[in-house]
Amino acid sequence: MAKCTVLFRPVTYSGGLCLLSLLWFSANVQAQWHRLAFQTLGTQAYIELWCEDNNQATNLITQVQAEFERINQLMSPYIDSSELSQLNRLAAKRPVQVSAELYQLLQQAKQISRLSQGAFDITFASVGFYYDYRAHTKPDANQLQRARQYVNYQSIELLSDNKVQFARDGVKIDLGGIAKGYAVERGISLLAQQGIQHAQLTAGGDSRLLGDKRGKPWLVGIKHPRQEDKYAARLPLANSAISTSGDYERYFIEDGVRYHHIIDPKTGLSANGLFSVSVLGPDTTQTDALSTTLFVLGLQHGIELIEQIDNYEAIFIDANRQMHFSSGLSQ
Repeated sequence: MAKCTVLFRPVTYSGGLCLLSLLWFSANVQAQWHRLAFQTLGTQAYIELWCEDNNQATNLITQVQAEFERINQLMSPYIDSSELSQLNRLAAKRPVQVSAELYQLLQQAKQISRLSQGAFDITFASVGFYYDYRAHTKPDANQLQRARQYVNYQSIELLSDNKVQFARDGVKIDLGGIAKGYAVERGISLLAQQGIQHAQLTAGGDSRLLGDKRGKPWLVGIKHPRQEDKYAARLPLANSAISTSGDYERYFIEDGVRYHHIIDPKTGLSANGLFSVSVLGPDTTQTDALSTTLFVLGLQHGIELIEQIDNYEAIFIDANRQMHFSSGLSQ
């Protein structure tokens, strides 16, 4: 069994969370901390670990990094050889067989789409690819009208034998609202399988805590949506996942309007009414997708939905910078 503790260096990043591991450790173990930051899935991931065996620590970091890259190669819409890219090219023409892993994630995405009545919809990509937040470009009225007709999660047909087909030409999918959380969950599972009992892993706005911080809770900060160097809240957590979706992650402002990456599938436009949503629960795949879903739904309908889901809670920050909590966090 591995005798390691995996922790994160305190960082602030654009994905929306700052993980504050307020660590103390004696001089005789300082030399045994190892860290790595790496780009993957269109964001930055961070890992830091302590281990009695330096070679084992290096191997653990390498395994987590490799797992992220494996998922990136499988699910990135920007890699031509990925299974997701093949689906976008071929699934409107014929059934395409995919891995059981991708098939199961598509099933999970559709389940959340049904639960939210389409507020979560991976076919938003049919509109989403017209947005370029770095270049400050967005679809014009004609492009938006034409592309919106292809946004419908029911157009994704999940057939037997892990085959997938799109009901019509023009449908595209993007797993950006669920894949990072899935990768984080996979990375933590890999560490747990090797005997790790205390771990923290993050990618973008998605974080997973394994166990506690060696007798203390982890302290996780929710970024202030309008002040880069401040936090809206700090939460003591253990053995939990937390994901934050905010309108400050990828955006540009034009004529006083903020265009950000959380697209409302019903309009093809950036969802409005909230600044950020954080979801807590046992699984990062779910918290990732639910934070996006609740942001699109807005405060009232978002609270109504999260109250129906056992073991998951949410924190909303509205456009007036007021915080609202689901019932499990109200105290």
